[in-house]
Amino acid sequence: MLLYLRLLKESFAFALNALRNNKLRTLLSLLGVTIGIFSIIAVLAAVDSLDRKITQDLSGLDKNTIYLMKFSFGPTDIPNWKREQFPNVKYDEYIYLKGAMTNTAELGYQIFTKTETIKYDSKIVSDVNIVPVSHEFIDIQGLEFEKGRFYNESEANSAARVIVIGNEIATTLFEDSDPIGKDVRLYGQRFTVIGVLKKKGAGIFGDSNDSAVFIPVNFIRQKFGDNNTSLTNVIIFKPVDGVDMEEYKAEISQKLRAYRGVKAGEIDNFFINVFSGFTDFIDGIIGSMKLGGWVISGFSLLVGGFGIANIMFVSVKERTHLIGIQKSLGAKNRFILFQFLFEAIILSVIGGLIGLLMVWGIAVGLSKALDFEFVLGLDNILLGAGLAGIIGLISGILPAISASRLDPVEAIRTGM
Repeated sequence: MLLYLRLLKESFAFALNALRNNKLRTLLSLLGVTIGIFSIIAVLAAVDSLDRKITQDLSGLDKNTIYLMKFSFGPTDIPNWKREQFPNVKYDEYIYLKGAMTNTAELGYQIFTKTETIKYDSKIVSDVNIVPVSHEFIDIQGLEFEKGRFYNESEANSAARVIVIGNEIATTLFEDSDPIGKDVRLYGQRFTVIGVLKKKGAGIFGDSNDSAVFIPVNFIRQKFGDNNTSLTNVIIFKPVDGVDMEEYKAEISQKLRAYRGVKAGEIDNFFINVFSGFTDFIDGIIGSMKLGGWVISGFSLLVGGFGIANIMFVSVKERTHLIGIQKSLGAKNRFILFQFLFEAIILSVIGGLIGLLMVWGIAVGLSKALDFEFVLGLDNILLGAGLAGIIGLISGILPAISASRLDPVEAIRTGM
């Protein structure tokens, strides 16, 4: 064991000596490993950070959440002209399904509408995302409050002028004062602030509840009517845990078809979008990005491997005389092999560590510059160092074998 520790120490010294004596040659040879490790770890760190952000943004939603609407989340075989004829879901359908559906934990109603301007005294916030929803939305979405509350069933049904505001809206309009109980103006009417959401930061798709406000959906129904084609209505289902999703979707389809009077043989004039389908789509994109990162970095690692092998062959040639002396003094082939193999691994790991430092520096810089946290996790650091070590092992094996097989007499004569 002590022999191999001494061998490792000598190999490390030789590696540092190669860096000192042949700086340009060694650094150019290590560049491939550095770029390769930088490429793959940068991509993996970015994708992992993206995945982490998406998971955080969607953590309040159950994967089995269903969105019933006239549009599909994904591609469909139904032609566009046919889809355009589909009717919006209606509030009375929400009421009917709420009473008719089984195995349902929560069922809510939402209207997607355009942004508006909100005012408090002389302060104005434009392009505010208006989210008109029924009272069940808080249990479906899992909203977190800094202060106050969400509106209740009575307030929602009566279209009460109450409002829940995002953290950014609260800060802009009220600064350090307490918004609860104060009136803001929206749609030309006064709304009383009853809740302020916790700060979440920008979502992965650019949206954020920080810059949104929530109002009773019946207010929008009263203002714009139920047949306004500029609005998109959605019925949101949260099934109970453990339900068979195919049976649950079939129940929605059967009951809504019957309510709408859709005849047998006719296609559904609505789409049942399961949230898990959307997350699976995102997972597919993330998987493709990771694969692309591996492919791109693979070429750099291949070049880096050749660079390490080149350094080691040159090193064997330069130290032929020394190898002959070591062998003549009784050094075994295995000792010589491990000496050069360790040196190749150490050189490769040095190149990999430089790549990891570059990723860390860029991650820190981007996290400070952008409203997005780039994370270089321990798993990716270990992966980068491990990959560099493997590249060094593979690249150094042939030079190490050639060094270990040198004839001591010939080696001493050649090096003289």
